[in-house]
Amino acid sequence: MRAYAAVDLGASSGRVMVGRVGPDRLELTEAHRFPNRPVRLPEGLRWDVLSLYAGVLDGLRAAGPVDSVGIDGWAVDYGLLDADGALLGNPVHYRDTRTEGVAEKVWNTVPAAELYAATGLQYAPFNTLYQLTAAAGTAQLAQARRLLLIPDLLSYWLTGEQGTELTNASTTQLIDPRTGDWSHAVAARLGIDLELFAPLRRPGDPAGLLRPQVLEETGLTGPVPVTTVGSHDTASAVAAVPAAGERFAYICTGTWSLAGLELAAPVLTEAGRAANFTNELGLDGTVRYLRNIMGLWLLQECVRAWGHPELGALLRDAARAPALRSVVDAGDAVFLAPGRMPERIAEACRATGQPVPRTPAEITRCILDSLALAHRRAVADAQRLADHPVDVVHIVGGGTRNELLCRLTADACGLPVVAGPTEAAALGNVLVQARAHGLVGDRADMRRLLARTQPLTRYEPRGDAERWREAEARLAAR
Repeated sequence: MRAYAAVDLGASSGRVMVGRVGPDRLELTEAHRFPNRPVRLPEGLRWDVLSLYAGVLDGLRAAGPVDSVGIDGWAVDYGLLDADGALLGNPVHYRDTRTEGVAEKVWNTVPAAELYAATGLQYAPFNTLYQLTAAAGTAQLAQARRLLLIPDLLSYWLTGEQGTELTNASTTQLIDPRTGDWSHAVAARLGIDLELFAPLRRPGDPAGLLRPQVLEETGLTGPVPVTTVGSHDTASAVAAVPAAGERFAYICTGTWSLAGLELAAPVLTEAGRAANFTNELGLDGTVRYLRNIMGLWLLQECVRAWGHPELGALLRDAARAPALRSVVDAGDAVFLAPGRMPERIAEACRATGQPVPRTPAEITRCILDSLALAHRRAVADAQRLADHPVDVVHIVGGGTRNELLCRLTADACGLPVVAGPTEAAALGNVLVQARAHGLVGDRADMRRLLARTQPLTRYEPRGDAERWREAEARLAAR
C-alpha cells in the first residue's frame, strides 16, 4: 500500500488525512485537525491563512512518510503576491461585505445573461470576479503581480512553484466551461488582467516537490511530490461519490449544500441562469451542474448562538417536533452573513405568515425541513434543465452524520438516498493522487473502490409527497 496526504481545508476547520491505497484497499485516517477561524479586522473579515499553513505543516509532521501530498479547499478566495512572491495581506473572506452591490456594476458592462452564456456560473455575490471588481483601484491590487487561489497559495508555500488548478479556477467566473480555458473576452471587458493568474493545472498534474525547509520542518524524507488534485473541495467530493453508472444526483453537505449532477458538457441556457445553476468543472473534463444552498451553516450559526448545546440531543428533539410547520428559503442570501441566525429564521417565517419557531428544537426542525426542501427543488430542477433523469441521490460530506437530514432528503426527493462517505473531499483528493501514480484506474474504477471499501447507509423515501409539494408551494408564493 502507498500513503497519500490529503490536505482538506473547510470554512471552519482544516485537516490533514492520510489515505492508504492498495489492491482493493482504501483506508483513511486523520493525522491532524485544526481550526479555521476568520478574523474581523478594521478593514473587514479576513482569513488567518498563516495559521492554516502552520496547521498544514503540523499535519504533515503528524502524517509521517507519504508518497505524495494533495491540497483541496474552498473556492473563490485568493491571496495576492508582490513581485518578490510575498503575500500582500491576509486574504479577504468571501462573507466580507465588500462585494455588496458590485454585481450590478459588473452587469452594467457585461449583462448578466451574457456573463452566464460565457462562463456558466451562477450568481453569487462573492464570486472571484466580483471580488476583483470590488478591489479595483486599491493599493494592494495595484501592487500585486500574482493571484493564487487558497489551495494554490498553500501549494506555492510548500513547493515554491505557482499554478492555478482548473476546478477551482472555474469558480472565479472567468473560465469558459466549454473550453476549460480563460474567458479572455469577459476579462477584457471588465478590465481584469489574466496575467495575474499562474498557468492552469489539471487534477493529476505534478505541482512540484516539498521544499527542503518544509522537509526539515515536517521531518519528511524527500523527494515528496505535491500532486494537483481537484483543489475545489466540491470537485474532490464529487470524485468520491460512490455511484454506479450516470443516473445519479449528488448533494455535498457541510457548511454549504451543493446539489446537482455530473455532466459531460455545460448547460448554458437562460433557464439555467434563471434557476441559478452553476457549471463548475470537475475531474476529467466533467461539469458539476449544481445549485449552491446555504447548507448546515444555518444550524451551525444557531448552535453557536445557543452556546453550543449537545447536537445529538438537539437533533432528537427536532425529530419529535412537528414536520414542515414552517420553512424558509435555504438559498436566500439574507442568511449569508454570520450573526443572529435564530432571530433571522424567525423573522423570515413571520414575514411569510407561517408559525414562528421559538425553541431550539423547533428552529432546528425548520432548518432541516428547509434544507431537505431545497435539496428536493435542486435535484428536480437539475434533472429538468439538463434533461438528465436520476434514480438515486448520493449525499456525501459532513451532513451524512445527520441522520434526520438524510431521511428528510429521501422523503422530500421521493428517491433513495445513499449517504457516505463522510470525508468525501479527502477521499477524492487521495484517489486522484493514487490515480496519478498508477494505483487506480478511471473514475468508474475509483467509484467501485469507494463502494467496496467505505461505509454507506441507504434511506428509502417514505411518507406523503403531497406535504412536500404543499411546503414548496408555500415558499413559491412568498
